[in-house]
Amino acid sequence: MTKKLLLIIDPHPLWREIRDLLRRTHQVETQQVPSPEAAGELLREQEFLAIFLAEPLGGALPALKGELPTVPVFVFSPRPTVAGAVAAMREGAQDYLGFPPPPDRLAELLRPYLSAPTDSPAPGRSRPGERSTPRPFITQDPAVLRLLEMARAVAPTRATVLIQGESGTGKEVLARLLHQESDRAAGPFVAVNCAALPEGLLESELFGHEKGAFTGAIMRKLGKFELAQHGTLLLDEISEMHPHLQAKLLRVLQENEIDRVGGRTPIPVDVRVVATTNRDLTELMQKGEFREDLYYRLQVITFTLPPLRERPGDIPLLAQYFLERYSQLFGKGPLSFTSSALRALEAAAWPGNVRQLENAVARGVLLAATRYVHPRDIFGEMPPAVPGPEVRLPTPAKPVTLREMEQSMIFQALKETSGNRTHAAKLLGISVRTLRNKLHEYRQEQQRPPACRSQVA
Repeated sequence: MTKKLLLIIDPHPLWREIRDLLRRTHQVETQQVPSPEAAGELLREQEFLAIFLAEPLGGALPALKGELPTVPVFVFSPRPTVAGAVAAMREGAQDYLGFPPPPDRLAELLRPYLSAPTDSPAPGRSRPGERSTPRPFITQDPAVLRLLEMARAVAPTRATVLIQGESGTGKEVLARLLHQESDRAAGPFVAVNCAALPEGLLESELFGHEKGAFTGAIMRKLGKFELAQHGTLLLDEISEMHPHLQAKLLRVLQENEIDRVGGRTPIPVDVRVVATTNRDLTELMQKGEFREDLYYRLQVITFTLPPLRERPGDIPLLAQYFLERYSQLFGKGPLSFTSSALRALEAAAWPGNVRQLENAVARGVLLAATRYVHPRDIFGEMPPAVPGPEVRLPTPAKPVTLREMEQSMIFQALKETSGNRTHAAKLLGISVRTLRNKLHEYRQEQQRPPACRSQVA
């Protein structure tokens, strides 16, 4: 198949923007039809690399898989549920996702099919020269740089790796680096979110199933272990895996073979396993929620990624990387942060770590009305500041108040706009009248006796 075609079966108009994005970033042509009935003639005349199906139309899924068993079908739901996921996966869906899908998630879904050889229907394998460039691990923090040196040293081995850290710290990025630096880089990198699927569905997803293994198993399905053959399998959030599956996973790691659900003979696999968790596995072991033998089998090599608050020097580096990336992705042209936007980024708490920072910068790129990204574009309102020496308090002798922070932001906006109140109000996202009233309040406070000012504070 020389032409990359994607079929969308959903009347929702939001797909138009997603279709334009896929055409620009992945050179994928899409055709959209409102119903499965309207797709019948297209499916007979053309070949598609994948089908996107809306959940309300999901009743057509068995017919689609029966007609085109090798074409992956992704089901999208505006209100995803566990019951919907179970039903979709049992009927042969490749994946079940929320709608609208984030651009990065779409790229992740399509990557195996965009890079797969045209004469092979099996997803997950790709030719070495056709994979997209993996995201670099951006840091200047000395502790993280030492961690990356160790990761590159152990990457060529087949040792299992456990990556620990809070959500959004970059565990999957580190896992991909391990894959790219290993002798398996020419093989597939397959990721499974263990927290996203219930036990029965996760077992089929990992190990595959035979036709007729359970109700709805209308065809054989290869599991992620088989799709990751000669490559790397990422088990994301392994702490959420049920103890029954933990025991089965332990056997796979020890014997290097899997058993499909409903299968009769074991299947040898050559896969390097990388697991991630945002929870304390030793604590879970004490509670009996995680197997001790599996823990020691996984932690042959362990990396612990620090949260973003412990490496504040990485914030401007990461923000600039995401700014350039999303400016190109959204076709916005070259953009720059204002000095106040950079200060706001560095002062924010970022409890969601790098992932939260990425989403905030992406929002700023989308909402930027000029060549500059302002704080209001990124946050809507100013984020809570990180306590510590990085934050410049207006009055060192006492804690900063919201009113003092507001006053500091207003004076800074006036400074950046050379005293132009109209431009300062736009920069702050308030009306000129509100700005004028605030300045009037500040002048009145300065004219009051000190005791009165302390009462206002």
